[in-house]
Amino acid sequence: MRLILLTLLTMTAFAANSLLTRAAVEPGHITPQGFAILRVAAGALTLGALVALRGGALPLLRLARLPGAVSLALYMTGFSLAYITLDAGLGALILFGVTQIVMFLHGAVTGAPPTRRQIAGATLAFAGLALVLWPTRGAVSDPVGAALMVAAGIGWGIYTIVGRGAGDPLAATAANFILCLPLVVLALAAYGFEANAYGVSLSLFSGAATSGLGYALWYTILPRMKGATAAVVQLSVPIIAILGGAVLLGEAVSATVLIATVLVLGGIGWAVTAPRPKAARADRR
Repeated sequence: MRLILLTLLTMTAFAANSLLTRAAVEPGHITPQGFAILRVAAGALTLGALVALRGGALPLLRLARLPGAVSLALYMTGFSLAYITLDAGLGALILFGVTQIVMFLHGAVTGAPPTRRQIAGATLAFAGLALVLWPTRGAVSDPVGAALMVAAGIGWGIYTIVGRGAGDPLAATAANFILCLPLVVLALAAYGFEANAYGVSLSLFSGAATSGLGYALWYTILPRMKGATAAVVQLSVPIIAILGGAVLLGEAVSATVLIATVLVLGGIGWAVTAPRPKAARADRR
């Protein structure tokens, strides 16, 4: 029960990041570049302080930290820029749809070959993403925003895969944020910074609470989950974000987005819950 509650709290934090970013960036309360930089800085400061208060050390000068820091920087940059044009729910759908496909492909490459059920589920999920990403005259998503969110999804997928091996979740997350900060600054600082107090407060809260603490919690519960389970639970995030965007931000939910949501979540859920082939189970004994 404790793991279920912690997982629900984490997924809610993930969805809140979409809502906070959209609420800050789309109306112009802060530039997306400024939001990303302040978000990472607040996360780094909060997590670094918690590690220091605990009396622990930060594993900064380790080669193993680079994948986490670089993938986090890719996610943070693409995520913030994408929400200039994407609704919170649609952005979360693209983000976590791509994330689960990355995790699915990683599992297929490093584990057993995909089964027919896994291939069918992945195909269904791709069809759902294609429905909202396909460049047509009446397209649901902005192509540039969608491309940025696809990049963010790849980054978050890698970050999640790397996190399964974190020995000290809090210290690992703090180190990732600290190393990620200069990468994000280098990527975005040249674009300028404009913000009001409301935009700054949303970015700081997103960085310190729903990102920093949320990601540390995610790294804590990840080792207690199977890879398929970690993939499945994240499928709840787009649903929370779509509902939150409709209720809190007044975003419209089109029939196309609803159909795509069913295809993406259903397809990936069907794929990642497929039983392992008998040969693969026998090899693990």
